[in-house]
Amino acid sequence: MTQIALVTGAGSGIGRQTALALNKAGFHVVLTGRRESALLDTAKQAVTPGMMSAISCDVTHSDAVDSLFSQIKQDHGRLDVLFNNAGTNVPAMTIDELTVEQWQQVINVNLTGAFLAARGAFAMMRHQSPQGGRIINNGSISAYVPRPGSVPYTVSKHAITGLTRTLSLDGRPFNIACGQIDIGNTASDMTEQMNAGVPQADGSIKPEPTMDTSHVADAVVNMASLPLNANVQFMTIMASAMPFIGRG
Repeated sequence: MTQIALVTGAGSGIGRQTALALNKAGFHVVLTGRRESALLDTAKQAVTPGMMSAISCDVTHSDAVDSLFSQIKQDHGRLDVLFNNAGTNVPAMTIDELTVEQWQQVINVNLTGAFLAARGAFAMMRHQSPQGGRIINNGSISAYVPRPGSVPYTVSKHAITGLTRTLSLDGRPFNIACGQIDIGNTASDMTEQMNAGVPQADGSIKPEPTMDTSHVADAVVNMASLPLNANVQFMTIMASAMPFIGRG
């Protein structure tokens, strides 16, 4: 039976590459994100375009997320994997420079959006037959250590770790596994500025190495392909020479 995977933030970056890798691995991939045109661009690049479907959705709106899962249930009858990937950020600044609107923008996408997607997936996986599935949350090395001036992003990613741990515990009776992939410096739209230089803990500005997004996508496919009696609880994948070990 073909497994059904949902990827949020599938219109670009990590989401797009992971969706394509899951498709290549034999999953039917449901792509979601705010921009339908970007989702369709992702689908066009698939090895098997017929095993891709696009449903536009703003994950910060609970009604839209409810409609997304209703459509998945109607079209496929079940969900086997959620890659909870949608995310955003704002420029680096200290907390006193941060507006409430900027805080809410990051928290709404990175945390509330992840909660709503996980909530919908958990409900489907709990009640479908056969019961169970897997939720993979996109964390970050910022789930462990902050970059300078990153209050909303760091807070959101620390909270994702709490979500992962709680879902992993609460999912046990229902054969729902939950793991987290913590990513450091993959080349994407959010990390373009790293080649020019980013703030360091000592106050300097230095370029940082990045890695190809395909390595992240391959790691998610590996996590998604495990049987439900095995789980990668936390995985850190990062550019080898980036300043994470010894940061600060």
